[in-house]
Amino acid sequence: MTTVGEFMTTRLVTMDGNDTLTAAAQEMRDSAIGDVVVTDGDNVVGIVTDRDITVRGVAENLDPNTTRLNQITSKDVVTVSQYDDAVAAADLMRTYAVRRLPVIDDGRLVGLISMGDLAVEREPQSVLADISADDPNN
Repeated sequence: MTTVGEFMTTRLVTMDGNDTLTAAAQEMRDSAIGDVVVTDGDNVVGIVTDRDITVRGVAENLDPNTTRLNQITSKDVVTVSQYDDAVAAADLMRTYAVRRLPVIDDGRLVGLISMGDLAVEREPQSVLADISADDPNN
């Protein structure tokens, strides 16, 4: 059995739900990533992606300089353990139609597993694996 912990991402960027969309977008740009994990203290409350900022924020005419991440964050977070089976994590992504799952250990955020991570591990010859394994283009 391949576990989530064997190939999860541990280089995480977290932001408080009170941070602005602009701050999140700048962090994503500076870190060459497409998402930030939104927290309230030590608790994971959601994930905001670059697409969320565009579709839920900018496209809805929300001011990115004053709109807070918690205004666009989905509140129902599905998580996994680093000891969970990778196939089970993929099934959760499919069931809940999400592309990323926070990895929690003893109530603490320790990683993030994405659809791309699973593709690189499980289907290394796939187009998604090729794209996910490539260097960022920004």
